[in-house]
Amino acid sequence: MEICLVNPEASLYHDPSKRLAKPLFPPLSLMTVAALTPEKHNVTVIDESTAPANFDIRPDLVGLTAMTAAAPRAYQIADRLREQGVPVVMGGMHASALPEEALQHVDGVVIGEAEELWPQVLDDFEQGQLQPVYRHEHYPDPATIPPARRDVVDISKYLAKYTLQATRGCPFACSFCAVSTFFGRTYRTRPVENVVAEAAAIKGKPLILVDDNIMGSPRYATMLFERLSDLKTTFLTQASTTMLNTPELIGKAAKAGCRALFVGLESISQEQLTKIGKKFNVVKKYKELIQRLHDNGIAVVGSFMFGLDGDDPGVFERTAEFTEEAQIDIAQFSILTPLPGTKLYDQVQQQGRIIERDWSKYDGTRCTFVPQGLSVEKLEAGFHWIYEHFYSWRSILKRTARRLEPLVWLLNGIYHKRVRNWLAQMQQQLATNE
Repeated sequence: MEICLVNPEASLYHDPSKRLAKPLFPPLSLMTVAALTPEKHNVTVIDESTAPANFDIRPDLVGLTAMTAAAPRAYQIADRLREQGVPVVMGGMHASALPEEALQHVDGVVIGEAEELWPQVLDDFEQGQLQPVYRHEHYPDPATIPPARRDVVDISKYLAKYTLQATRGCPFACSFCAVSTFFGRTYRTRPVENVVAEAAAIKGKPLILVDDNIMGSPRYATMLFERLSDLKTTFLTQASTTMLNTPELIGKAAKAGCRALFVGLESISQEQLTKIGKKFNVVKKYKELIQRLHDNGIAVVGSFMFGLDGDDPGVFERTAEFTEEAQIDIAQFSILTPLPGTKLYDQVQQQGRIIERDWSKYDGTRCTFVPQGLSVEKLEAGFHWIYEHFYSWRSILKRTARRLEPLVWLLNGIYHKRVRNWLAQMQQQLATNE
């Protein structure tokens, strides 16, 4: 069969010529699905972050994946293709959370991870017995994760080209996070030899380990870092603040080639962290953690969100001041978003606080529910302000001048230009809407 896998574009523009910069990552999920597809089938991948979907295509089957913000575009693609007689199957976090909604637009929904289910979908489809819903009775063994097929995308079109995965799941239950819903409150590890073999086959660096918490199992992380150190590569990945409980792992990660860690700090208020189920983050230890990472030559990509119940208009300036005092290298800011399938979504929906049902606005840059503590307007204005402030040259110099890390300077420079262009586009859009 001819099978086409599509990653819909969730951004403001579907036209790649209007993008602010190269997209960050290639679609690892679809590259993995392609690897799960039997060799007798021909697989192509369309990633709309680099090229819009072609509605003239006539494959035997189309597979879609989408986060919530990309769901409307995914449905648009599915509707167009099905009108032309092309069957469509959809997976990913949004369809898994709202399968009945997705089934209004597609022929079948894959709930959860693709391992074991995708080959079953293809077998059923070939026999003319495609089912509307496919779901696991148990979470897949990570040993069944195949090396991603990197031949199905042009990796030169991405900033971070070399992605792979070592672990899945998260034992925590943060109210805003869809990871524990999709992957379960489990922590599952791929065989170290499989991860190292895939990493060794990638002829480039840095590697991007897309795991939600690479140090979730200290024993596994120790074995993985020891083996990765043999490759003489570099990598970027993600870990929770609980890594401070096993500080020796930070040194081992650095020795293995770790150059940056994405860390979900979320808030500088311990009370706010407790409200969202993330009390394992200890605010008074943030600076200690950041210093320890810096001492080991690891840059910190800190994540913060605003709009938590109780946030007040001063939260943006307090957070900006903290990021500079702690010398956070890179930051990702977002507006708290109640994604379907999360505890937060159930909570604000029951309280009647959801004010926006357009999924395309569930991207962390718009307020979709009534916040408590500040208005929608002040929340969005503060969000724009902190991005502009953090990536101003004054703040960049204050945060990074002592370390002079080339990677950090490069990323700050990229974000400086990207944020300014993005804010200009947002202002232009608001003016057009008015």
